[in-house]
Amino acid sequence: MAVDEGPVTVLGDDKAWDLLSSVTLGRLVTYFGGQLEIFPVNFAVQNGTLLFRTAEGTKLFTSVMNDQVLFEVDDHSLTEGWSVVVRGTAHVLSTAEEIQEAEQVRLLPWVPTVKLRYVRVTPSEISARSFQFGPEPEQGQVPG
Repeated sequence: MAVDEGPVTVLGDDKAWDLLSSVTLGRLVTYFGGQLEIFPVNFAVQNGTLLFRTAEGTKLFTSVMNDQVLFEVDDHSLTEGWSVVVRGTAHVLSTAEEIQEAEQVRLLPWVPTVKLRYVRVTPSEISARSFQFGPEPEQGQVPG
């Protein structure tokens, strides 16, 4: 269910999943050693989760060493935009069944590198908003 707040509309979970499914590039945010890290990743939606591939390194390590990660996707046109933020946990797939299921989405790396690990983000919370672009209102006027 969408909640219209003028030029900003809070979107429901079904619309959030539709938007997540409509793009393939997102940003993974992790926290480790007192620092935030952000990584652009190509991803796919599968069974109410987000799936990405990665190589060994900081992205993999910080994803699984946290009990929480954030994942953000957005897009825009000339007149409107939207953003979806997923808060959840990341899990490196390790069993043959998990990997076989992940391989069904045919998620290929965008750059010519070997990415042997699949990571699944399971959401605990999703928030989505759409934005109508327009001129800034005069000071003291409420947009409507």
